[in-house]
Amino acid sequence: MSMTSMVVLGLSIATVLLLLGAFVATMRQDRKGRTTAPPAEVAPVETPLAAPVSVPGHVGSDYDDPRTIKVGDRIEVHGSPSRVRGAVFVSWQGQEWTEYVLEEGVARTRWLSVEVRQGLASGDPPHLEVLVWTDVPTQGMVPAKSMLIMEGMEFFPIERGTAAFRTEGDSGYPERGLLDFADYRASDGRLLSFERVQGASWTASYAEPLPPGSITIVSRAPN
Repeated sequence: MSMTSMVVLGLSIATVLLLLGAFVATMRQDRKGRTTAPPAEVAPVETPLAAPVSVPGHVGSDYDDPRTIKVGDRIEVHGSPSRVRGAVFVSWQGQEWTEYVLEEGVARTRWLSVEVRQGLASGDPPHLEVLVWTDVPTQGMVPAKSMLIMEGMEFFPIERGTAAFRTEGDSGYPERGLLDFADYRASDGRLLSFERVQGASWTASYAEPLPPGSITIVSRAPN
């Protein structure tokens, strides 16, 4: 082979090597670019909504409205018959509620409170709160401004004040006056309330919330 042929062959081999090197570099750069590219944006998965619940009935149409109870009415609370012996109409800082004295058989009375309360959060609609109260022996206890223990349960203060009241029927209270109260709640949600007409001793009672439809007005008091 002549010298000229050898030079031409060497140049051809060098050219081929350069082309192969450029091709390999391009492939590596292409793979590198795809590896570091940001992943395609994926639409967020929406949390499914809770299953629909049944709509509660409407007070006054689907069940009796406890706000219409009058002294002398005969009602049933969870099927237990009672006569409304008296009522105490209470007003405090723009809030109003009614406490009814229920006569249940011989020498047994309970209290029923009815109040329209505002929603817990802004924008929530008001709701009707109906509670039945059972006396608790206090043995001279007075409501503390901090936590107190009643029958082994810790109760924490939620609201207290002095309200004005007027009465109807036989409530055991004066016709008008001032009522001191202090409300507490336990960790299990149980409610405890202290009340006293100013100048009298404190009384205490537990509250049991009543679901809608728990009260039936059996008969109205004669006019």
